[in-house]
Amino acid sequence: MTRWFPIIGGISLNLALGSLYAWSVFVLPLEREFGWNRAQTSWVYTIAIVCFAATFIVAGKLQDAKGPRICAFLGALLVGGGFALSSFTTSVTFLYIAFGVIVGVGNGFGYSAPTPVASKWFPDKRGLAVGLMVGGYGAGSAIIGPVATRLIADYGWRSTFQILGVAFFVMGLIGTALLKNPPTGFKAPAPSPAAAAKKRASIDIPTRDMIRTPTFWALWLAYCLGTTAGQMMISQLVPFMRSVGLTPEAAAFAITIAAVGNAGGRILSGALSDSLGRLTTLKVMIVGSLLVMVSLGMGVNQIIALYALVAAGYWCYGTQLSVFASTTADFYGTRYLGMNYGALFSAWGVAGIVGPFIAARVYQVTGSYSYAFHGAALLACVAFVSISMARPPLSAPATLEPVRA
Repeated sequence: MTRWFPIIGGISLNLALGSLYAWSVFVLPLEREFGWNRAQTSWVYTIAIVCFAATFIVAGKLQDAKGPRICAFLGALLVGGGFALSSFTTSVTFLYIAFGVIVGVGNGFGYSAPTPVASKWFPDKRGLAVGLMVGGYGAGSAIIGPVATRLIADYGWRSTFQILGVAFFVMGLIGTALLKNPPTGFKAPAPSPAAAAKKRASIDIPTRDMIRTPTFWALWLAYCLGTTAGQMMISQLVPFMRSVGLTPEAAAFAITIAAVGNAGGRILSGALSDSLGRLTTLKVMIVGSLLVMVSLGMGVNQIIALYALVAAGYWCYGTQLSVFASTTADFYGTRYLGMNYGALFSAWGVAGIVGPFIAARVYQVTGSYSYAFHGAALLACVAFVSISMARPPLSAPATLEPVRA
């Protein structure tokens, strides 16, 4: 049972970090008060994503060297503090720094901690363990979205930022206390025969050697283009739902629907990948994302159909955040997993620029998101081709020397 306590810690930390996915509930109140346009508010989320992904590489190296707790604490401090500072916003530039930079950097440090911990404690159930931890990130907006919407209505957006900042700091401290690596000599229960047969890498490959493998770049491109659709939806979810005629309450509830799909994809598809295989699971979800984008681009405006498409789209997106992490551990080992996954995770950061930019720009020019969704579908096609070219390494590349523990 001891190895389940770090899972609880990772879920608590990621629930706080997942507040980033509830950003869209603040978009309309801020636009109304300050007169900002959609492109300006979209940059807040984009800056946060870029800072998240850029910091993740540095944080991953720190996590590999010093363990998960220092990164978890920095994540809790910066995310909680960034939300509190955002309550003092008087200009869009201040918000770019308080929310975009500080909350984004906090996410980079905090998010680097749980995945390596889960991979080390659960080599026998890696997909499930990583899925549970990162599922907390996806589920965060299911709670935070409706709560933030209610708080904004009752107390205003400034007080809401402050209340959430304190709550996230406390949740992050709980995660910091529970996250730890296995002790020296730890042995997990033996995996099932099917899982053992799928085991690929028996050595740890450093980042500098990993990025020389063609499979890494195939994974990188697929990760980037495959998650562009999800990033597009996350940054514009509430405004998009309002643009097709939903009430403020119905649009806000879409965040809960999205979070259920996001968390479900991370947890259930993560567990499924333990038996179905990582690459097969990713291929199925990228195709699913393509179909969702095509459907949304056709102009669906019936509320039940919209909710179903949002849930499906977030499910496909959440699966990628879970399974790409497990794939990195399977292919390149766990000793350098913090930095290795940080390098791959930079693809998600690029998607965080491309997706929101396309959505905001297309909406500003056309008054609709349809063409943006069709563009995301085309990118998903390229992602499918790229992931199909990835090959699981059966052993270390011939040019690499085995890494000694």
